[in-house]
Amino acid sequence: MPAPLAVTMGEPAGIGPDLLLGLYAQREERGLSPFVVFGHADFLRARAARLGLDLLIEEATPASAGAVFARALPVVSLAGTVEDTPGRPDEQAAPVVIGAIAQAVEATLAGHCRAVVTAPIHKGALYAAGFRHPGHTEFLADLCALDGVVPLPVMMLAHEDLRTVPLTIHVPISDVPRLVTGDLIVDTLRVMARDLVGRFGIASPRIAVAGLNPHAGEGGSIGREDMDIIAPAIGAARAEGIDAVGPLPGDTLFYPPHWRQYDAVLAMYHDQALIPIKTVAFDAGVNVTLGLPIVRISPDHGTAFDLAGTGRASSSSFAAALAMADQMTGRKS
Repeated sequence: MPAPLAVTMGEPAGIGPDLLLGLYAQREERGLSPFVVFGHADFLRARAARLGLDLLIEEATPASAGAVFARALPVVSLAGTVEDTPGRPDEQAAPVVIGAIAQAVEATLAGHCRAVVTAPIHKGALYAAGFRHPGHTEFLADLCALDGVVPLPVMMLAHEDLRTVPLTIHVPISDVPRLVTGDLIVDTLRVMARDLVGRFGIASPRIAVAGLNPHAGEGGSIGREDMDIIAPAIGAARAEGIDAVGPLPGDTLFYPPHWRQYDAVLAMYHDQALIPIKTVAFDAGVNVTLGLPIVRISPDHGTAFDLAGTGRASSSSFAAALAMADQMTGRKS
C-alpha cells in the first residue's frame, strides 16, 4: 500500500485540528488519499466532539495508516498534555506540537510517509518549551540537516500556475535593502530552478525576478540596488543555465498576461510576493517549502484563534495543500 501523507496537528488552540478533522469527515466525497496525523489522539477526539463530528480516531503507525484510513482517522499519538481550549494557547501542549513536527519529518525522511502537510503553529506558545527557531520553515530545515549541513529552505506561495517566492520574509521593510544580496538571489534561483524541474515537472522553468525599487530603479534614478545587485545576480544565474529574467518592475509584473509568461516569480520582500496570491486566492493558496529533501506543504493561513472550535473556518487552503502534496509525490494529476 502506498505510503500516507504525514499531517501535523499544529497549534491545538487554532483551526488546524478543526480543518484536518473536517476534511477527514469528507474524505470520500473529496477523494482524499490516506494521511496519518501526528499529534494527540485524545485531544483530537475532544475537538471532534466539540465540532459535532462523529468520527472514529485510532492510534496507528504510518505503516498501518492506509488500512485504517477508511474506517478511522489514523493518529501517531504523542504523550503529553493537550487540552481542548479553542482560542487559548497553552504552553503545556508545546512539546506535543514540536514533537509532532519532528516525528512527521523523521517518518517522511525514512520513506514511511510521502510528504509532510503542516497545520499552523503559534510560536509564542512554543518558546517556553525551548523552541528557538525563527519559524516553522527554519525548524523543518534543521530537522532535514545532513551531516551538519542545513539546506536552504525557500518559501513558495502557489495557486494553480501562479507561484511566487519572497527573497526576504518576516523582516522589517527597513531591513530589506541590506538583506537583498547577490549570493542570496543566486542561491534562491538555484533552489527554485531545481525544484520547479524535480517537484513540479517543468522541464525548462522560466523565472521572473522582480525589482526592489519602483520601476526596478529606473536606471539608478530611484535607487541603485536593482542595477548594482539584482541585475548582476540574474546574470550570474543565467551563466549557470538558469532562465531568469529581470529585474522587472513589480507594479506591472503581476498583470496576468505578464506573469503567465513565467513559471515562477522571485520577489524581493514578503508583501511583494504575497499580495498577488492573497488577491487571487485568499483562502485557496498554499505554502510550499522548496530546497528540502522532502515535500512540505502547508495551508497559507495562520491559527485564526477566533474561529477555532466553531466549525466556521474555510478548509479550502488545507484541502489544496493535501491535493498538492498528492500531485507532487505522484499520486494524483
